[in-house]
Amino acid sequence: MIYQLGDQIPQLGEDVYIAPSADVIGSVSLGARSSVWFGAVLRGDNDQISVGARSNIQDNTVIHVDAGIPVTIGDDVSIGHSVVIHGCTICDKALIGNGAVVLDFAEIGESSLVGANALVTERKRFPARSLILGSPAKVVRELTDEEVEQLSRNVESYLNKAKRYRTGLQLVSS
Repeated sequence: MIYQLGDQIPQLGEDVYIAPSADVIGSVSLGARSSVWFGAVLRGDNDQISVGARSNIQDNTVIHVDAGIPVTIGDDVSIGHSVVIHGCTICDKALIGNGAVVLDFAEIGESSLVGANALVTERKRFPARSLILGSPAKVVRELTDEEVEQLSRNVESYLNKAKRYRTGLQLVSS
C-alpha cells in the first residue's frame, strides 16, 4: 500500500513494483525499476527515504528515519529479507544480507556486502568493496571481482522477479 502522510506523498519512478502487503508511507522516493517486497515497510514520517534506481527492498524489511537523519539507498542495491535500515546511507551496488541492522549515520561503501545478521552500529563508515561481518560489524576483507559481479547478478534477478510479479501475480483467495 502507498500512503500519503499529511502533505508527504511518496514519489515513484517508472516501472516500480510494490508488493500488495508492502507499505510505503510519507516522504519516500523510489527510483525507476526499484522494488519493495512483501511485508516491507518504508516509513518516511520524520525525514526522507530515498531509494535509487533498480534497487530492491526484500520481504519484511523495515526502513525508518528520525528527524534530521534521512536514509539514502543508492542505485542497484539489494536489501535482504528482514533487514532494519535506520537513518543511514547505503552506496550504489551494495548488498545488505538477511537480518542485518544498519543504524543512524552509518555508511556502507559502494559494492560492499554486509553479511547476514550483522550489526552496523551508529556512525560506522565502511569503504567500497568491503566484506562486512559480525556484531558489531567489522571489515573482514575486500571483495573479489567475482563477488562484486555476484552483487550485480542479485540485482538482475530481482529486476526479473519484479517483471514477473507485476504481470503475473493474482489473488486466488482472501
